[in-house]
Amino acid sequence: MPRYLVERTFPEGLNVPMNDAGATAMSGVIARNAEKGVTWVQSFVSPDKSKSFCIYDGPSPEAIRSTAQKNALPVDKITEVRVLDPYFYR
Repeated sequence: MPRYLVERTFPEGLNVPMNDAGATAMSGVIARNAEKGVTWVQSFVSPDKSKSFCIYDGPSPEAIRSTAQKNALPVDKITEVRVLDPYFYR
């Protein structure tokens, strides 16, 4: 399954509450992703919460973009990526 880096901009900042409402919101994202065979692996958020960089496994960029739309999430850029491990060279 291909892996993708998805870059997003949140002009008002990304705000996911650390409570049951936030957990419910994240569960909904996971469920909607699964409908298209997309798996959210991990995300990184800038200190000001205006940018996120998310790792996804999915069948295609179109599937990633479609699930983002269903989840009301912006998409600036989708890049297919592969792992480069610095310890491989030792």
